[in-house]
Amino acid sequence: MNVRIAELNLYPVKGCRGIALNSATLADTGLETEGIGDREWTIVDAEGEFLSQREYPKMALISPSFTPASLLLKAPGMLLLEVPFDSEGEVVKVRIWEDSISAVTQGEIADLWLSNYLGVPAKLMRFDYEGTRLAAHRYTGKVDAPFKFADAFPLLVTSNASLAEVNERLRRQGHASVEMARFRPNMVLDELPAFEEDYVKQLRIGSVTVRPVKRCARCSVPGVDPATGEHSSVVPDLLAGMRSTADGVMFGVNAIVVTGAGSPLRVGDEVDVQLNL
Repeated sequence: MNVRIAELNLYPVKGCRGIALNSATLADTGLETEGIGDREWTIVDAEGEFLSQREYPKMALISPSFTPASLLLKAPGMLLLEVPFDSEGEVVKVRIWEDSISAVTQGEIADLWLSNYLGVPAKLMRFDYEGTRLAAHRYTGKVDAPFKFADAFPLLVTSNASLAEVNERLRRQGHASVEMARFRPNMVLDELPAFEEDYVKQLRIGSVTVRPVKRCARCSVPGVDPATGEHSSVVPDLLAGMRSTADGVMFGVNAIVVTGAGSPLRVGDEVDVQLNL
């Protein structure tokens, strides 16, 4: 198989729109660009619980970008928000599922902007670099796999062939095709047969070794159209009919970085795929 990287995607703010990259640095915590990591920021409610597209699908329309010194956020009907990287906030605890994580507040202006857009009290938080969050060792074995505000792992890997299979079934049912953006992967592979990522033991890209450790159980987020911020049950229902297991509805694999942290990755890089036999 002549497998290559087709996409590299960074999600600076958990639950918001991603940024497609031609190249990225692979850190232990996942993809980075210019020192900014995947899920570097998260949005929480007044109690510190993270907010997501599950409850607020219009988060899909919040678009992040960067200047050399700031995070920029734009959304329909809102003025551009600039959040300086050097914001010195208070360190507090936020909650991502069952994890209590140290995070740094980003200021009242950012909080007011998000609260006005989402229509509920909301706060922007940045990951506290003095804190540590590790993926569960029951999946990673002896490897310590740090990550930031992602749900549970540093990386999510999918393949274009898997999406093509989903889209073929959607078309048979009379529905329009969907884009990979609904599934929010960090790395998308080309030339891998549909759903073969489920059986990958490791991926080698030069000096980099990435190891899938768990198939990714999907929630309702793939039902959110990233172009409109509106939710429909069509895609979740189709996935439930074709990819249900005892552990959930699966699409893509969660992965960790085994070797090569600090190495560059580029779209088009050749990937050596080792399967579980």
